[in-house]
Amino acid sequence: MRFRAAIAFLCLPAAWMCAQNVPANAPIPATPVPTISAQSTLVLVPTLVKTKKGELVFTMTGNDFTITDNNVEQKVHLEEDTGDQPLALVVAIETGGAGADQLDKFRKLSTLIESIIGQVPRRVAVVTFDSQPQLFQGFTSNLALMEDAIQNLDAGDSGAATLDAVAYSVDLLRKQPPQYRRAILLLSETVDRGSKVRLDDALRAVSDTNTSIYSVAFSSSRSDVRHEASKLSDSTPGPEHGCFSHDPKTDPTVRDDGSKGVPEESRSTQYYDCLAELLPPLRLAKMAAILGMNGLRKNAAETVAKLTGGEYFHFSSQRDLERDLATISNHVPNRYVLSFQPQSPQPGLHAIAVTMKDHPDLVITARSSYWAGDAAVESHP
Repeated sequence: MRFRAAIAFLCLPAAWMCAQNVPANAPIPATPVPTISAQSTLVLVPTLVKTKKGELVFTMTGNDFTITDNNVEQKVHLEEDTGDQPLALVVAIETGGAGADQLDKFRKLSTLIESIIGQVPRRVAVVTFDSQPQLFQGFTSNLALMEDAIQNLDAGDSGAATLDAVAYSVDLLRKQPPQYRRAILLLSETVDRGSKVRLDDALRAVSDTNTSIYSVAFSSSRSDVRHEASKLSDSTPGPEHGCFSHDPKTDPTVRDDGSKGVPEESRSTQYYDCLAELLPPLRLAKMAAILGMNGLRKNAAETVAKLTGGEYFHFSSQRDLERDLATISNHVPNRYVLSFQPQSPQPGLHAIAVTMKDHPDLVITARSSYWAGDAAVESHP
């Protein structure tokens, strides 16, 4: 794979998208959420390949990858020269709640954000959010305006409506010209607090678009984590499916002292892989939806990133934050953009899995789902 100097974000042209300017005081769009139609011919899957030491791998071909859609193997194509396409980016920043304490860190990030954007034609907007999102700086190609907006961030109220901000940002990006790739850089805490969007609608919003989300988050307070965890339903699959649970009392991979066993992220990956092997396609999609919604409750920033094939980073200091953004600027232009053509997919959420046929030692980061809509519904923008 040729080293790209430009960003390779997920992009799928759609007939219902149109170019228009977004006024700075625009309300949250109330139009129906478009989805990938059952009539669509292409699903794009940006994929990052690394060694276990974190080194990027550039030498793979399309034949090295396998993609399954609801456990059904697809024919994979490797897109070429996608990095020179223009980019539409929303920088979504939490200014409310605990985010108000991070504003001094965020105000110093303009140069690093510019390095993520690169030298391609661009439209960049800044969205801030507390208990509700707002467009702080409309889409512009002038990076000086973006920098000025970020340096003049104001503290908001006590809310942190992350999912509302993501849905709002996705709707803004839908209105950009179809030739523009779309991405969100989310700077927030881990737990959503106060969003009004329903979890299933939030899951659909991040799964039915061609927007990659890159999240850099700081930890929510323990009380907020406990409060959101208490809302978790009992719908998460358990040991009756033949896979281990997440309960330290029943899961042999979990240790009571927290210092041994399999890390939480690895447990989640192993758990999902186990389900993928055991469940038929339609049931697998349902389980993916359940796991996705529970993930949005537990760590919204991480889940939206992983669902879209972006990346999640955790920071606790200015140095961490700058390091994470530098990593994103290095990873983004060096993704393989894979594609496949689903044949009349069942409407709803589809679980995607990307694997390497002959390279089990490599680490893959790719989107984990897409949402297929009903063709009759999708005939209207």
